[in-house]
Amino acid sequence: MTPLKVVPRLLRVASVLLAYRLDELIDATHLYRPLKLLRPLVARPRIDIRGMSRGERLRHALTDLGPIFVKAGQVLSTRRDLVPLDIADELALLQDQVAPFPGSEARAIIERELKSTIGRLYAQFDETPLASASIAQVHAATLHDGREVVVKVLRPGIDAQIARDVKLLHSLGELAQRWHPNADKIRPLDVVAEVEKMLENELDLQREGASASLLKRNFDSGVDLYVPAVHWELTAQRVLTLERVHGISSDDIAAIDAAGLDRKALAAKGVRVFYEQVFRDNFFHADAHPGNIWVDPTRIGEPRFIALDFGIMGSLPEADQYWLAQNFIALFERDYARIAQLHVAAGWMPADVRLDELEAAVRTVCEPYFTRPLSQISLAELVVKLFQTARRFELTLQPQLILLQKTLLNIEGVGRMLDPEIDIWAVAHPVLKRILRERYSPLRTLRDVRKRLPEWLHNAPQFPELVRDALRQIGRGEQRALSDPQSLQLLRENARRLHQLLACGLLGGALLIAAALLWTMAPQHGNWPPLLAGITGLLVFATGWPRSR
Repeated sequence: MTPLKVVPRLLRVASVLLAYRLDELIDATHLYRPLKLLRPLVARPRIDIRGMSRGERLRHALTDLGPIFVKAGQVLSTRRDLVPLDIADELALLQDQVAPFPGSEARAIIERELKSTIGRLYAQFDETPLASASIAQVHAATLHDGREVVVKVLRPGIDAQIARDVKLLHSLGELAQRWHPNADKIRPLDVVAEVEKMLENELDLQREGASASLLKRNFDSGVDLYVPAVHWELTAQRVLTLERVHGISSDDIAAIDAAGLDRKALAAKGVRVFYEQVFRDNFFHADAHPGNIWVDPTRIGEPRFIALDFGIMGSLPEADQYWLAQNFIALFERDYARIAQLHVAAGWMPADVRLDELEAAVRTVCEPYFTRPLSQISLAELVVKLFQTARRFELTLQPQLILLQKTLLNIEGVGRMLDPEIDIWAVAHPVLKRILRERYSPLRTLRDVRKRLPEWLHNAPQFPELVRDALRQIGRGEQRALSDPQSLQLLRENARRLHQLLACGLLGGALLIAAALLWTMAPQHGNWPPLLAGITGLLVFATGWPRSR
């Protein structure tokens, strides 16, 4: 039920939509249809909307409604599996720019959060903001040792404003869920939940600082991507102090050319950095539009990017990361049967889906692209269409994959601006294969085994008891009876795999323990006995390791 206190604001939303001639949104919510009779009384929009597309009109309407609706529009622009592409493209252009709040208030917030005076914290603090957005604004400052920094400060009262506007969004989502004819496809309440989660993360600047710190550590060489350092002693939940950096926006082609930078090298490097963030580090910048991705003008011989604004970062569950990487490899190699099998093995689709039909659908989407020169193929566009096609087969994707899809669109857009002839496939394929080769190499597996061995040894004594308890439950008939022959066969197969895994795990663990003991306590026997015991243990582990089917 929509609370009465938000009704006036809901009416305000409806009136703005009417003013921008977004009648289809009013029609979709039956409760608002009578408001169309009041069109003559609705104020005219602040701009001339004649000749504008529906996406443009919606973008301007959200801008008029305020910063939280701008945020909602930005999130909707990432949901290309739900929103028509023409609207998603326009919403992606939404700019989060609002009037700044007084610098004196920013000073007061900093002093309250950091529990000291501005004079003690900074040698110089400029009260005129460098930039202002709906959540925070940024000021220039200088430390006492002469280093330049930027100070990001949350807006005063922003917590209460966001809580109020999120309630309004929930009310709108509930109305759309109830009245919109395509509510099951649009899933408005899920979209509102994404907006709410994003806003919660952006309200904690200490979390943003931690994200910046991790990204900087992942690219500590600074050759490909530079991340400004966090000054933790000058950072709190509502204040973030970062090293000040200077660069060129990645869409300012004229300035990049004037600086003498190699745009082709930059474009290829941008693609490599994206795949390294996603598949090597599993931590990627999820708001990589040109305003947040700069180019370092001082690095002529070895151009690099500079990352800004770490409020929205993405990561994937380890399993999804693996399945996604394998899907990309299969896509690069045009192995459509493999793509269909991987989607089912990953659990993204029901196990009873017909693989031949799914393979045919994937081929139908992909083949027209491969008639073009590789430099003209948009990998991001192809992935979007694959996701849309897969929805017919009850595809279920986690929100992180949608965020990744949006980031892929951003990165490819930046790459195409820098080098319109870039062959995304030629750059991405070897990078991804190298990352997977390193990530799943025997040496990496050995390191993982060594890391997890203490945990396995700790839990090993419990395995016999767990097996005994399970057998007792089966013997007493406590396990659910299965009459379906396929289910019984699956149960037998799972039991066989479990027994194999337990046996190989115990034997492999014993051999590795023996190898460790021989290495440390009996060095007089030489290196060969512990080495042979260790290799045999790993082979036993590999024999029992579950394989994807």
